[in-house]
Amino acid sequence: MDLGLHVNVTRLGTERDALLAPLAFAVSPGAVCTLMGPSGVGKSSLLAAIAGTLSVVSEGLRPLVFEGTITLNGRRVEALPAYQRGIGLVTQEPLLFPHLTVAENLAFGIAQSSGKAKRAALVAQALQAADLQGYGDADPSRLSGGQRARVALMRALLAEPRALLLDEPFSKLDETLRQHIRDWFFAQVLSRQIPAVLVTHDPSDIADREHLIDLAHAG
Repeated sequence: MDLGLHVNVTRLGTERDALLAPLAFAVSPGAVCTLMGPSGVGKSSLLAAIAGTLSVVSEGLRPLVFEGTITLNGRRVEALPAYQRGIGLVTQEPLLFPHLTVAENLAFGIAQSSGKAKRAALVAQALQAADLQGYGDADPSRLSGGQRARVALMRALLAEPRALLLDEPFSKLDETLRQHIRDWFFAQVLSRQIPAVLVTHDPSDIADREHLIDLAHAG
């Protein structure tokens, strides 16, 4: 089986105008591919196409259309709905549920079939991994920006995605905290052997320059 994420874009855009030039790239398990380029070049739209959420993204009033192939761990997924692809998506807004505690937010990412005891154990492990011991019962609104970012990222990891997409998840953090959260996340991706695609405007976010795509000059 050819593991990892393989994306081959023949065309991405409206019915009349292409947003991206033809593009192909692959991301191995545990690797982070960085997508860069100016605003409007199609970075977020490409993530939406991979995730299967392109139908809710539009260029003005015109829907965007993807043509090409998306293969994950040897399986074609471009024709599948988002919930069947096994691909996680994290944006720059943590989007934590305000009516749930930190622990409940984390548990939301765990399959209900896991059972109560296992879910509790996984949440405890996640809190420790994210350096948030003692915050399980906390209100998400009382967390710092870095803490909220870690909860959102860890919740996505607890869902056990086969690939993970990140749309500028570190952009609202100050430089020191940004480096800490970024390094923590890259270590999580490596240890869990998940292929990840990161959209960013900050060159310091690049995990590996061999896995860097500048969409302004791609194609």
